[in-house]
Amino acid sequence: QVQPVESGGGLVQAGGSLRLSCVVSGRTSTDNMAWYRQAPGQDREFVARITWSDGTTIYADSVKGRFTLSGDNAKNTVYLQMNKLKPEDTAIYYCNADTGYGWIWGQGTQVTVSS
Repeated sequence: QVQPVESGGGLVQAGGSLRLSCVVSGRTSTDNMAWYRQAPGQDREFVARITWSDGTTIYADSVKGRFTLSGDNAKNTVYLQMNKLKPEDTAIYYCNADTGYGWIWGQGTQVTVSS
């Protein structure tokens, strides 16, 4: 079964850093991998995306300059390095992978930033 699996969430103080990981299990390739987040009471919002074919990355304005995507296409793995975290970054972070079966969501990992 093809499934993105996130890890790396946790509790951190404002100004701190976390690195999230997403690995897509199962037999598939991925063309794009993205991160979204959803804070309590809010809609899920786009955070960042990487396109493996040319390495292009795009970021939401709210995280630009603080978050960085990297990864390994051959391993269907993407990392989200989050620096200078703010309380408003608190959310469940979801990996979304563009696989041979379409876009598939992971279960999410909680990130909590205390002030």
